[in-house]
Amino acid sequence: MALSFTADSRPARYLLKAGLQYKAGLIGLCLAMVSVAAVANPAPTFQGVPPQAKILQSVIESAEQSAQQDFEISDHDLDDALKGMDYQTYRAIRFNADNSLWREENDYEVQFFHPGFLYQQPVTIYTVGSDNQPTRLPFKREAFNYDASAAPLAGATNENNGYAGFRVHYPIKNSDYKDEFAVFLGASYFRLVGESHVYGISARGLAIDTGLPEGEEFPHFTAFWLIEPEDGEPITVYARLESPSVSGAYKFVITPGSESAMQIESWLFAREDVNKLGVAPFTSMFLYGENSSNTPDDYRPEVHDSDGMLLHTQSGEQIWRPLTNPSQLQMTSMRDAAPKGFGVLQRDTAFDNYLDSEANYHIRPGLWVTPEHGFEAGRLELVEIPTNSETHDNIVAYWVPEAPFKAGEHRYFAYTLSTVTGLGEGVIDSESETRIARVIRTRQGAAVLPGEQDNAAATRRFVVDFAVPEGMKFDGTKLEVKAGVAQGTIRQVRVFPVDAGKALRATFLVTPQGNKTTDMRIFIHQNNQRVSEVWNYVYQAK
Repeated sequence: MALSFTADSRPARYLLKAGLQYKAGLIGLCLAMVSVAAVANPAPTFQGVPPQAKILQSVIESAEQSAQQDFEISDHDLDDALKGMDYQTYRAIRFNADNSLWREENDYEVQFFHPGFLYQQPVTIYTVGSDNQPTRLPFKREAFNYDASAAPLAGATNENNGYAGFRVHYPIKNSDYKDEFAVFLGASYFRLVGESHVYGISARGLAIDTGLPEGEEFPHFTAFWLIEPEDGEPITVYARLESPSVSGAYKFVITPGSESAMQIESWLFAREDVNKLGVAPFTSMFLYGENSSNTPDDYRPEVHDSDGMLLHTQSGEQIWRPLTNPSQLQMTSMRDAAPKGFGVLQRDTAFDNYLDSEANYHIRPGLWVTPEHGFEAGRLELVEIPTNSETHDNIVAYWVPEAPFKAGEHRYFAYTLSTVTGLGEGVIDSESETRIARVIRTRQGAAVLPGEQDNAAATRRFVVDFAVPEGMKFDGTKLEVKAGVAQGTIRQVRVFPVDAGKALRATFLVTPQGNKTTDMRIFIHQNNQRVSEVWNYVYQAK
């Protein structure tokens, strides 16, 4: 996803990208917040919450109480003029950095987004200082510059309007400038980048009924508590989440760095039965890549925010699923019990493979989830949506617990979310798990060379390259490919070293079974031991 949240820093297509696709989900998903001070005491003890965390206790209790009531919405009395402004007018409203929260008082600074345009369900912001007391932060029109066509809108605001969201700044690269590294804006969406990244993939607080015929339900963060951090410490944010089916409370402990990370805990309470609960969801974009059989007439070889989904199973298997832009909606999943980790990544970090000096797809981060609690038996689900534009996010992935989530029940989840650069050494794997060959390239083409007669047009040749880790020894005479296929056949399977032994290439022919979708799986063996990731690919015959 190519959006920059800094309103005046990128062309129009990057700002519109998040909002237009999810406008329907953003309308009407916010509950009016009750002040934390109004919650009854003493609060019950919730899993994962230390007794001294009084504010967090009360945030969770308010979510529990809300789940026992009918779902309501609030627009904070937002003026119709703010709701009806167009894109250019919204861009003309800019936050003045001199009004940042904790300006020149802390290593962290927080800036805010103006409500209106696509963001018609604002959030309530509380700040918590050293006295450990929450203070509501009123909307301040003086904190914004209203330029050009936006000038008359300053008078349409009031202190109860709240904000659309916020972004957090910290000096990641050097001590002279505070870089934007985390953003919460729109429904339950948020983003995180490390030192070398630009924004790409998004995370979400929760996904509900994604891909189901009755339509997706978009939960919405309705309030945030910003805890002023001590020197040298991460920043902590609490949040309340609401939707027609679920009420929830969240805790984010955010650490900026070369690879930034969030410790995330969520306490969810079901207001209604949930058909499909999507935990730790990702949203990204894949238009075309090296594995695409058809590409647009574009000078850029590849266009995508992410190129694959990875699952580390409890048994130790590492399964790589390259992303596609399918001809029709495609939903697939991989089952496991207590996975070690999963994520959606951008492994290809070579500028030459994108040639895009504006979007900089080669420095988009991946995001990786390390489960800590609540991830028992379930499935990692991937939704791939056809698209003809890079301005549309068409990739969604999330963990679906096997146990149903029924009205009146509650769930607790805890996990670490980390940014990932390339293959993610030091983030995804422990040292003991890095000694396998990893997929770095997937290509496909006709079964014959150009100019030769093709008597089996439905048959495709696939070429999969695995990077050989430093120090890995292999004997070309003992390497073999283990291959499996559903609804098709695989033949002429070979494996051999390429690029002076830096990679192992597996190649084969696949013939789909009629027009059915073909599911393939291969990995490399040596001496009866798996020495590579499992490559898993779903191919739709054209």
